[in-house]
Amino acid sequence: MKTTLIAPSVLAADFGNLQSETLMLNRSQADWIHIDVMDGLFVPNISFGFPVLEVVAKHATKPLDVHLMVDKPERYTARFQKAGAHHITIHAEATTNLHRALQEIRDLGCKAGVALNPHTPVSVLEDIINMVDIVLLMSVNPGFGGQAFIPGTIAKIVKTRRLISESGSNALIEIDGGISAANAGLCTDAGADVLVAGNFVFSAKDPEVVISSLKNNIKLY
Repeated sequence: MKTTLIAPSVLAADFGNLQSETLMLNRSQADWIHIDVMDGLFVPNISFGFPVLEVVAKHATKPLDVHLMVDKPERYTARFQKAGAHHITIHAEATTNLHRALQEIRDLGCKAGVALNPHTPVSVLEDIINMVDIVLLMSVNPGFGGQAFIPGTIAKIVKTRRLISESGSNALIEIDGGISAANAGLCTDAGADVLVAGNFVFSAKDPEVVISSLKNNIKLY
């Protein structure tokens, strides 16, 4: 039976208690800690940057999964690696030199990921799929937390799984946006490996129980 990886997004955490939130994730069944970085240019919102990542990295015992929703991300990848990133995912739509940017991430010793917005076809991955460790499919339009899951993501997961299988790639499929008990199983059944969850985890009375439910496909609600 395939193990689902869970990557709670600290975008939805209590920033006034970021250390305790990180320690909670350490105790939980979470596999990665997801860091959403937004620049106000590539997406219409600003989140946080290097100082917040450094705080999380200081206390985290799990890999930091950094998702750069920024324009020209290659300008910052080395600094994010230095700040503690283990995985760095960049958007295919945000750079004109995707192949080079991915190679630079790998040269830094990080896992390299490519993210696709909901409107971006899976076919853009064909020429770089074998140098990618993570394919992150946005299941909402990027820029804000708390959005509703886009149902068409399920078909996109199937297409991505087919491309990975046919190419011989070992890339993991990560889904980001609107993940909840209502759609987590649909995503993993379609071929997803990693689920990012923000509000669903951090707004819960017991986030550790919710993380466990996602990981073990237990419906609480």
